[in-house]
Amino acid sequence: MTFPNTVTSHTARARALVRQMTIEEKISLVCGQGLWRTAGVPRLGLPCLLMVDGSNGIRFVPDQVPDNGQDGDLGAFLNVVAATDEGERAEPNALLGKSVPSTCFPALSVLANSWDVTLARTIGKALAIECRGVGAQILLGPGINLRRCPLAGRSFEYFSEDPVLTGDMAAGFIQGLQDHGVAASLKHLACNNSEVERISMDSIVEPRALHELYLLGFERAIAQANPWTVMTSYNLLNGVHPDQDPWLLQTVLRGQWSYEGAVMSDWHGIQDRPAALNAGTDLDMPFNSLRHRRLSQAIKTGAVSTDVLDESCVRIAALTLQVTTAQQTIRTSAPDFTAHHALARQAAERSCVLLLNKDAILPLRPRQGDSLLVVGTGARTPEIQGAGSAAVRPRCCDIPLEALTQAMGRNTLLEWQPGWADDGSHCATRHAAALEAARHADTVVVFAGTPPAISGENADRPDLGLCPAHDAFITALSTFHKRIVVVLTHPDAVLLPWVDRVSAILSAGYAGEGFGQAAANLLSGKAVPSGKTSVTWPERLEDCPAFLGYPGEQSRHIYREGIFAGYRYFDIRGITPLFPFGHGLSYTTFAYADLSMQETDSRFTASFTLANTGTRDAYETCQLYIGRPSPPLNRTGLHHPVRMLRGFRSIFLRSGESKAVTLSFTRRDLSCFDPTHGIWTLPGGPVTVEIGASSRDIRLSLTMEVSGDAPQPRYLDLYTPPGQALEAAGLADTLASWLVETVHLPRPEVMTRLENSRQSFLGIYDTLCWVFERELDENTLMNILQAINHRTGARKPA
Repeated sequence: MTFPNTVTSHTARARALVRQMTIEEKISLVCGQGLWRTAGVPRLGLPCLLMVDGSNGIRFVPDQVPDNGQDGDLGAFLNVVAATDEGERAEPNALLGKSVPSTCFPALSVLANSWDVTLARTIGKALAIECRGVGAQILLGPGINLRRCPLAGRSFEYFSEDPVLTGDMAAGFIQGLQDHGVAASLKHLACNNSEVERISMDSIVEPRALHELYLLGFERAIAQANPWTVMTSYNLLNGVHPDQDPWLLQTVLRGQWSYEGAVMSDWHGIQDRPAALNAGTDLDMPFNSLRHRRLSQAIKTGAVSTDVLDESCVRIAALTLQVTTAQQTIRTSAPDFTAHHALARQAAERSCVLLLNKDAILPLRPRQGDSLLVVGTGARTPEIQGAGSAAVRPRCCDIPLEALTQAMGRNTLLEWQPGWADDGSHCATRHAAALEAARHADTVVVFAGTPPAISGENADRPDLGLCPAHDAFITALSTFHKRIVVVLTHPDAVLLPWVDRVSAILSAGYAGEGFGQAAANLLSGKAVPSGKTSVTWPERLEDCPAFLGYPGEQSRHIYREGIFAGYRYFDIRGITPLFPFGHGLSYTTFAYADLSMQETDSRFTASFTLANTGTRDAYETCQLYIGRPSPPLNRTGLHHPVRMLRGFRSIFLRSGESKAVTLSFTRRDLSCFDPTHGIWTLPGGPVTVEIGASSRDIRLSLTMEVSGDAPQPRYLDLYTPPGQALEAAGLADTLASWLVETVHLPRPEVMTRLENSRQSFLGIYDTLCWVFERELDENTLMNILQAINHRTGARKPA
């Protein structure tokens, strides 16, 4: 059942309730209750709402939800987000505090590799059912900050480096949650792309990159799925904390995007509660007595008006009514954890990426008596999730070694060696034993990964390496063995110095509790790999677009790469990545043919045929990119990436089957943000449409002509060069009339001199003073220019 996905239908009733509240009740409503609840107003029948953490599962600790309105337990909060025991993080069935067990689905960074919005929606539904099983009404996710740099500690929590893939996958996830009665909290608005000095770092982002990249995912998710809450980020954005930024929350979020839901802070993120409420942050989480007192005082003094307070109360009350009504209307059964575990396996299967497969070594096809050596502690104790607020206590965990043993069957002689110490560090005895065992094995499967707990909330990675002991073992093994398969667990892209010396690489990321069986199914051929990378993998850390400015200096993090983030940077610089964006191999083959384009009602539709030309039934992800030419390097103007993702679709085809496929995009998808005028604009001219199996594997392309928006009139002032100013209709005649009276020259002579002045690169005022050999009146000239600006509608640059 689909529930109306809006709070507006509850606004009138919420407003009526707020009119009945006392000032103390209103202040309490915007300040939360304890660590994980909104405040309610029991006498008016308005209940509190319970929130739970996580996007790859739910993290609910009953002991952290007291019945009173005491301050949120800062110690309990920091224990999760700042530091926990590394051994506990690494153990797949570890108890995270006293959290209630939950299904541990793949991290969002892994789920994004499926490029399957329907799968994201299905997982959202399962999480909604588990939330309702513990009495929760809000899930604090999904997180959709772009994966700008693979060092970022929380990048495993986020979908992709691309805003279109991010926004569309997030929309499916949100719909799954909210269609089943649980509010999503879209986070973290905005530019929370690093964990270094997370509450004091200022992300400096130029306007075009901000709108075209870092805000676009939020805009798309809100337009498609309307999350019932949005959470602000800890960092500053261009000098202002987002929870105190009226431009971000009022002009953009509520104005340009027409968002009507509630805005909440990240936990203890607000530094100035009155300023945050005035800016549009409705809910301060968790409850804090100091911030509560300061808000009360600000309301008494008039620093915060009661009208502002009332509007925030209305939005929180409307949220409460929306969620409670949804849960009363949409009936769900108790969680079926067996079915959810099967879904976690399916999601892991669909999301693991086959990066390399030389000589089709995979799937493994053991003959009678073949020997298979499995190396790595991760084969017995897999790293299935990251650390921090997204970490959940899994109900169960598939063990890769057990699953692979079963998949290979009795015909295969399977042996396991740990290869290194349990913490991932070098162990000479285990290293030597594994190498010796490998000399007698037909194939070696190595389960390698990054150090346990190296990545998570409040900590970025120091480098992109795997555990040094893992790299050392694979390098040593490759000196004498030719059939090496590597299975990787990791938070984001990693460096692979031995990539040319192994046969196959399967990237799992943090694939959740179903990883073990999924890996066995993919390695054995029971399942066909279909995952595609959701970020670009660099060959070197220095190739990363963010490298020069990372992680910032003196609490300022400048996004120097501008709009050329992710694959856009590799394309514009002509850098070959280790693995490109959208890359992933299969056990079958696909053919693309017959691309055509159609335009109707400001929407463009690409049509083509996709055929499965191989022997296995499988999914293929078709990716649509658009590109346009940039101005010559000796001319100013809006430069463009070589290509930008604008659509995608995951399609299942049986062997020999073909389907007609359509992918659509809008005129807005072709537009770029004009920082001079502060608006989106569509430049006219040629646009290349590409259909690919990855950003570097383009199968079909065509070029079409697109009619653009009317050029924005140039704002004229005293410093505008004459050649540009005189393009404005009527300016030459107006200037000539003024100059004839001022310099006492015949009109033809004045017009000739004006025409000659077009060659000057100086401002029009200085040029005219020089051409007419006298000091002209600045005010009169500026008035003439302002009249032209008014007539043309030209706006002063932002």
